Amino acid sequence: MRMIAPAIVLGLMLFAACTGYRTAQDQTPVGVIKTKFGDIIVELYDKDAPQHVANFMKLASEGFYNGCTFHRVIPGFMIQGGDPNSKDSERVNDGLGGPGYTIPAEIKRKHKRGALAAARLGDQTNPQRASSGSQFYICVGSPSHLDGAYSVFGEVIDGMDVVDQIAAQPRDQRDNPLDRVEMTVEIRKRSDMMGKE
Repeated sequence: MRMIAPAIVLGLMLFAACTGYRTAQDQTPVGVIKTKFGDIIVELYDKDAPQHVANFMKLASEGFYNGCTFHRVIPGFMIQGGDPNSKDSERVNDGLGGPGYTIPAEIKRKHKRGALAAARLGDQTNPQRASSGSQFYICVGSPSHLDGAYSVFGEVIDGMDVVDQIAAQPRDQRDNPLDRVEMTVEIRKRSDMMGKE
């Protein structure tokens, strides 16, 4: 009987610790990118890229991304979106817009399939590697050649099948899908998405 009581106490302590962790984890924010093909749920790396995550959450909560398209898709590589210029029917300026500011580089994480990262101008005009204020891409492949050059601020935790469908869309010579793939972006608690992952 003396051995059972400590085992029960230890079991209750472990249960409480695990439940507390799960509750904290369940309250973490995730991004939900809604498209006509389904939802893409992204975990956000607020410890490694706090400025990028805060900016993404701010723009999403303001509705900035709603109506933007995935304006650049390359099978086996990535899909890119978040440019407000893509909201209209004029395709020639897609990929050139943003909110009017950049975000300082937070280059810590490596690229892998499902990585969420910030687009940016090239090193010739942007040696500090500052990120676009709104444009982002999701890796379809594992482009390790981008490691150390772009700020990864999240990863897909559900919906890679949606990413793959978007990447496979017929596109023009600028890699812009022939049929618009619009998005809306919401910030939700992870617990709200339980059962959808």
